[in-house]
Parts: sequence; structure tokens; C-alpha cells
Amino acid sequence: ASGFGGSESYGFERNDRVEASQRARLMEGTQILNRTTDSIARSHQISAETDQIGVETIDELGRQREVLERTRDRLVDTDTNLSRSRKILKTMAMRVMTNKMILIVVILIELAILGIVIWWKFFK
Repeated sequence: ASGFGGSESYGFERNDRVEASQRARLMEGTQILNRTTDSIARSHQISAETDQIGVETIDELGRQREVLERTRDRLVDTDTNLSRSRKILKTMAMRVMTNKMILIVVILIELAILGIVIWWKFFK
């Protein structure tokens, strides 16, 4: 009977060890699951923050694009105005040159007339 009792208590000890081992594995699995859940929650939070940053970046880029388009339009207008100004300045320069040429011709004609009058007065 004592041989049986010894083997029965050995069986209980063995079952206790198996149960303890299973509990340890179960606890370890639960800890791994909790860490994984925490990691997924952190990843989800990072993903949400990244998404928010992306939306803000896209909004900012949209605003910058509008500013650049307005600046480009102003530059086009400025270029058009500069082209008109160049044409006006060229026209003015041509008129100034024409007026100078006419003035020189008039002065030469007057000098010629004056010379003719002096020649006629004194030599005729």
C-alpha cells in the first residue's frame, strides 16, 4: 500500500508541476498578448498622429501653392507692364532723336540763311 501511496503522491506532484508549467506558459502568453496589445495601441496612436501631420502638411502645401500662383500671376502682369514700358521708352527715345535731328536741320538752315544774308549784305 505504501508503494501505491508513494506513486500516487508522485502522480499528484507531477500533475501539480504540469499545472504550474501550464499556468506559467499561460501567464507568459497573457503578458505577451498585453505587450502586443500595447504595441498595437501605440502604433495606432502614431499612425493617427502621422495622418494628422500629413493632413496639416497637405493644407500648408495648398496654401503655399495659392501664394505661388498669385505671385506668378503678379510676375506675368509685371512682365507685361515692363514690355509696355520698354515700347513706350523706345518710342520716346525715337521721338527725342527725331526732334534733335529736326532741330539740327533747322539750326543749319538758319545758319545757311544767316550766311546768305550776311554775304548778300556785305558782298553785293
